[in-house]
Amino acid sequence: MSSGFERDRGEFARGAHTIIVLPDQGGATRDTDARLAETAGLALAIGLDVRDRIAVRLRTPRPATLIGQGQIETIAAAARMEDAQLIVFDASLTPVQQRNLETALAAKVIDRTGLILEIFGERAATAEGRLQVELAHLDYQAGRLVRSWTHLERQRGGFGFLGGPGETQIEADRRLIRDRMARLRRELDQVSRTRGLHRDRRQRAPWPVIALVGYTNAGKSTLFNRLTGARVMAENLLFATLDPTLRQINLPGIDKAILSDTVGFVSDLPTQLVAAFRATLEEVVSADILVHVRDLAHPDSEAQRQDVEDVLAELGVAETTPRIEAWNKLDLLDADARALLLADAAKRDDAMPISALSGEGVEALLALLSERLTQGHRRYTVALDAADGAGAAWLHQHGDVLDHWADGGQMIYDVRLSERDWHRFGTRSG
Repeated sequence: MSSGFERDRGEFARGAHTIIVLPDQGGATRDTDARLAETAGLALAIGLDVRDRIAVRLRTPRPATLIGQGQIETIAAAARMEDAQLIVFDASLTPVQQRNLETALAAKVIDRTGLILEIFGERAATAEGRLQVELAHLDYQAGRLVRSWTHLERQRGGFGFLGGPGETQIEADRRLIRDRMARLRRELDQVSRTRGLHRDRRQRAPWPVIALVGYTNAGKSTLFNRLTGARVMAENLLFATLDPTLRQINLPGIDKAILSDTVGFVSDLPTQLVAAFRATLEEVVSADILVHVRDLAHPDSEAQRQDVEDVLAELGVAETTPRIEAWNKLDLLDADARALLLADAAKRDDAMPISALSGEGVEALLALLSERLTQGHRRYTVALDAADGAGAAWLHQHGDVLDHWADGGQMIYDVRLSERDWHRFGTRSG
């Protein structure tokens, strides 16, 4: 899918000079420099040329422009100096604020939500991903009367809210948006039903589902590739993974499990995207266990952890769903920080320090996963026809067969199974 920068007037092509602006209200839990770096990373993810990063103190948000006149003049001077065509505000802007800032700064202005939507529009690789991103984009733009939407009547890649012709036919455009959103929702409902059928089949299969979750660029895809031998895109790039990937892995004492790699979360993730990607993220909601991959080398690691938990709650993931924290990027820590991290992890039974890149700690993580997934196993006595070789093989693969003996035309198995696997065993032929 082509980016919005490369369509219509081509005004904001890849390499466009860009300035990042962070309105800082003070008292934030995040490091200002880290936040500016993250937003710059988002811009770099779609090929923008970030020339400057500016943090401005926001005492009282202004309805017309968000920031004060003096701050606008400072940003305008920087924009002229850098010949900037685009200003990215790391904040949520109303349509009025966006329009007024564009006039005052003589440059295109987008906010954090718009930037993230543009990245998703470029990265979505599957038909489902494109449907989800387009729905999120239209939902975001439905109340923004700053661009024409006549382009919805013809086929084209991407969404073009960074460029495009001026505002025209507002009411007709609104109808186009509403109609298109209704069609997209119907298509995504079908996708959700199809996923539900696939998930039901996996539930009948005797394999637990493990979902990797975490902040974007925490190392989920690198860990996924190491565990599965897959080649999912894994780069030092925000939102490298959008479409979910499922692979089979082996665990000690479990034989097989399904591992799911998902889109990375981010602070202030647009609500439109959370809603649109709900069908994809249902893999997370239905998982047997979550592995929360964290970047412990990042200065805002704790704030990122809370962001992930907030999105999981918004998705409806139960607090009772078992979680393990994979404390990643151990290889980036100095000796003192590493020693402190290892000491902290030793006090917990739900955290494992790892380096997905080097493989350090990964075997211990798999052992912990296996231990968690086999917790609560109970002892059952199972009678099978002597000819039921598949049933016997299932019990050996997914349970701990303590004893077995022949009784007439049957084989009796004394086996330890989890409650979930006991249910799966009973429905395995459904």
